[in-house]
Amino acid sequence: MPIEAQVVEEIAREVIARLRMQLQPSGSFQASAPAAASGRDGVFATVDEAVLAAWQAQKKVEAMTLEERARMTGIIVRICHDRREELGCMELEETGVGRLDHKILKLTNMRFVQSVEVLRTEARTRSTGLCLVEHAPWGVIGMMLPVTHSVPTMASNAINILAAGNTAVFGPHPSGQKVARYALQLWNREIERELGVANVLTTTGEASIEAAGQIFNHPKVALLCVTGGTAVARAAAKSGKRVIAGGPGNPPVVVDETADLDRAARCVVEGAAFDNNLLCIGEKEIFVVASVASAFIQAMRRAGAFQLDAAAIERLSKAAFTYDGTGGGCARAHLKKDLVGKDVAVLAAAAGVRVPPGVDLLFGETDENHPFVVEEQMMPFIPVVRVPDVDAAIAAAVRAEHGYGHTAIIHTQNVETATRMARAINTTLFIQNAASPASLGVGGPGYFSHTIATPTGEGVTTPLTFTRERQIVVGNALRIV
Repeated sequence: MPIEAQVVEEIAREVIARLRMQLQPSGSFQASAPAAASGRDGVFATVDEAVLAAWQAQKKVEAMTLEERARMTGIIVRICHDRREELGCMELEETGVGRLDHKILKLTNMRFVQSVEVLRTEARTRSTGLCLVEHAPWGVIGMMLPVTHSVPTMASNAINILAAGNTAVFGPHPSGQKVARYALQLWNREIERELGVANVLTTTGEASIEAAGQIFNHPKVALLCVTGGTAVARAAAKSGKRVIAGGPGNPPVVVDETADLDRAARCVVEGAAFDNNLLCIGEKEIFVVASVASAFIQAMRRAGAFQLDAAAIERLSKAAFTYDGTGGGCARAHLKKDLVGKDVAVLAAAAGVRVPPGVDLLFGETDENHPFVVEEQMMPFIPVVRVPDVDAAIAAAVRAEHGYGHTAIIHTQNVETATRMARAINTTLFIQNAASPASLGVGGPGYFSHTIATPTGEGVTTPLTFTRERQIVVGNALRIV
């Protein structure tokens, strides 16, 4: 394990031990997380109260200068950084999925989220006058959060929407609501102290399906942004409002005969092991050209991944999936929640094997139709499929991605091959010769957000995603042409 990772892990262990001393028998954070109280730092008893408070705050946020909005978003970034161990521990304790060191890192990565710097006024002049194009806020935005990244998703969305002059009412997942409420209160409290505006981000005391439906249909909620499963996106779409939706992903990896195999293996381990593969962008299955497949498997071992044999994969599959007889008598696999986001040691136990300490990822060979290839499994195991050539690999990757349009990765030195795959698979994020986090600015040139709107087409969200384009036209005005 790298020295930096060891330091983070040691800090994390110390902090979680300290915070567990504060736990009540029920598992709720007694000292850290104040009880939800109506109107206390953004937490309200009802959806109507929460929306009204955000609606009143939005008028003040819209009137702020960009410099003041930057101060607001900077407060969120600072608190996420300064309290990353506490918030990371709380989220892991409540949700029970993912890795503590990576939950801490996700909060540190809020510094990569775009803010007011992307908001620029455009100007066009003609002989007939002047046209200004500005980006106006929508108002109050209703936002649904996933259990996989509760506080990080809320933080990146909050930075985006506040920079654009909006406010938000959040609907956390019930299994991540306590830490979401607590973080929201921290942000609101400091924003009010420094800028004098209360309740720029709001939520309710208890998360529920009913509360989500009320947010979707509230007349003062102008826009919806949902990050999670397909069901919540469909429910939001029924509201008749515009919806920005993060959808499912099953990112395939292609490794061809020209690839730097050791680099490819390190990238796969880095991306697929991150937070126990909870990220929707994370590498989920690998298609490797047969001529280099054995060498690539050796490279995976050198990169620290642990290989399962066929019998162990079968045992793991039985623990990870249930099967039914739908679809013309063919058994269809359904992912169980038991192993989602769990550590390698838990998966290894289910597979009937023991792994050395420090292993971050399991892998093993399967065929293309295996449930681990077909289904979006969010756990630190990745299947490897041998294919005859790169064209077969690309075709298999397209099939495995299911047309979600989310993320795909290729390791190749041939630019034409990469271009061919990018056109064939047509995903929102496409990565060549890097780990998947590079697409979001972590070790790469992308930019960061935890909401990637693939079904609705906005892509990686930024403040501009949450604005309306406004044209201001002045006839016969000052012009240079």
